[in-house]
Amino acid sequence: MLPTEIPSKKHSFKQQQLQFRETAILDTVNQLLSQKGFDLMTMDEVAANVGIAKASLYKHFASKEALAAACMTRLLERALDTVHDLPDTNSAVENLRAVVRWAVSTHLQGTMPLLPSTRSTIQSALQNHAPYMQALGKLIEQFAKWIHEAQSKGELSVTLPSEVVLYTLFARSCDPVADFLKQGGAFTDHEITELIVETTFQGMVGQA
Repeated sequence: MLPTEIPSKKHSFKQQQLQFRETAILDTVNQLLSQKGFDLMTMDEVAANVGIAKASLYKHFASKEALAAACMTRLLERALDTVHDLPDTNSAVENLRAVVRWAVSTHLQGTMPLLPSTRSTIQSALQNHAPYMQALGKLIEQFAKWIHEAQSKGELSVTLPSEVVLYTLFARSCDPVADFLKQGGAFTDHEITELIVETTFQGMVGQA
């Protein structure tokens, strides 16, 4: 027996409106987090910048912590997109360099959200947000695989624990060195990005 109706895969106009508004909200939050940080960002400011009532904002996100969790989830999803788009011919260390390059570039563009790393309420919001934890798990798993492969081939130091390498690479996304160099005005964003990638992977010790 054939179904009389075929369900449409298209989103309704209302769903599209809600999605558009949510994207606008996250774009605004992303910008505010990168420029002002979590503590100085307010829900009133987010609503005003998006052009909606504060009550409407709360229909999408119940708290500032929920906003931050959604924003960080989107960032991780974009990082995973970057990982997915890497050439199959890349070596493990080339892939690591490419993702660090993307992270530093994103930071310099002012679109890298910054969150306090020790705030318990934020950590709780992130840990309780399933999409965030899933995306983070995928990214860590891929990084761990590349780090192991690069160390086994001698492309990364085998004397460093893999956790040290992992957290060092993750830290490049919020490295204040990039900000200091940008403020100095002596280098372009591209040059700053390459300099940070170079010091991350090659260090500062001269070649003998």
